[in-house]
Amino acid sequence: MTSGDPDLDERIGQLVTLTERLTALLAEQARAFEARRPQDAAANMDETTRLANLYRHESQRLRMQSPTLAKLSKAQHQRLTRATEAFDAVIARHGRALAAVKTVTEGLVHAIAEEIAAQRTANTGYGPKGYKAKPTTAMPVTLNRRA
Repeated sequence: MTSGDPDLDERIGQLVTLTERLTALLAEQARAFEARRPQDAAANMDETTRLANLYRHESQRLRMQSPTLAKLSKAQHQRLTRATEAFDAVIARHGRALAAVKTVTEGLVHAIAEEIAAQRTANTGYGPKGYKAKPTTAMPVTLNRRA
């Protein structure tokens, strides 16, 4: 059963298709992150970004026309709801995978910076008056705690 509005039926169908495609891409990226292969996730980054922007635009446009949603048939509404719920679940999984990658990456950067600092201070010699030279406080790596 349809809403009786061919334009609305087509837009809802396109939004569901877009949501399903975006869900599949994000699930693929999450699998790559979980498998510790972020380079595989980068393969469709452009397409994912393009579809995410299109999804944001279309869902906002549909939300602005909320009386339009009341015209949806029960089948259309269920199809849109199922696609959106699957998308939300994949977004949550993707977020957890990204948080894990971020934690590991930050840990590596801190470990490398600490090791470089330790190596710089380990080989300090004595100064001109026989005192041990002061270690430098300059870090070779910039750490951004907000990233």
